[in-house]
Amino acid sequence: MFWTRLASGIVLLIIAIGAISLGGIPLAALLWIISVIGFRELTKALKCNAEGERMNGLEIVGMAGITCYYLLVYFSGAHTWLLMCIVGVFLAAMFDYVITFPKYNASQVMSAVFSFLYAPVLLSFVYQTRMCEQGIYIVWMILISSWGCDTCAYAVGKLIGKKKVFPVLSPKKSLEGCVGGVAGAALLGWLYGYFFVEKAFPDQRITWMIALICAVGAVMSMVGDLAASAVKRNMEIKDYGKLIPGHGGIMDRFDSVIVTAPMTYFLTILILL
Repeated sequence: MFWTRLASGIVLLIIAIGAISLGGIPLAALLWIISVIGFRELTKALKCNAEGERMNGLEIVGMAGITCYYLLVYFSGAHTWLLMCIVGVFLAAMFDYVITFPKYNASQVMSAVFSFLYAPVLLSFVYQTRMCEQGIYIVWMILISSWGCDTCAYAVGKLIGKKKVFPVLSPKKSLEGCVGGVAGAALLGWLYGYFFVEKAFPDQRITWMIALICAVGAVMSMVGDLAASAVKRNMEIKDYGKLIPGHGGIMDRFDSVIVTAPMTYFLTILILL
């Protein structure tokens, strides 16, 4: 199991590095695929469709909305158009709810809209971060904050973790591991800023700001991980899917990245750019 998980993680990391380095169409296309799969995993977990039903109108609206949204992200990027698309998906879901009543109940409609906002919209900030000014340097902070924090938290928790901080939601998580994850992400961010970013911009001293953004992003990555776990516990499922050997589904592996991406984007706009 460990070696399967490790091998899958390495493959994911290689794909992520390649797509992020290229940016543009490869990154947008990869995020669109991840978003579609993540959306389907969420709608199934939240029981948006009836038992045995392959795909309903609400999910079709969500799929169409995801495609439209990513086309706008790539070809326009204007926040007004993106907001219009988000509102359009909500209104289309409400329209489907009304004209087919009583086919769906309110919780199914809310699940479909929530699933669209949760994975597809928040993940799009990976692309928006990569394509903004100096994005080739900034975007790596998303991975440092999420996957870097996860690795450091796991290592520290295994070594010295004793105090259980979320005994009901996540029994294996310790306070020491959480602190180690945030500190580790901050340290990785500082090293990244010092050895890579400041060499590219020798007239700027921004290492401490990168460390701060990575630390805040690490806190949010744990929130994302725990929120995804809470959904699974509420719905009494083990994993969101089986797509990634040793990890589960897209939502099992990208749960932290989903919330770290918008946090990194907005903090960068406020602090660095």
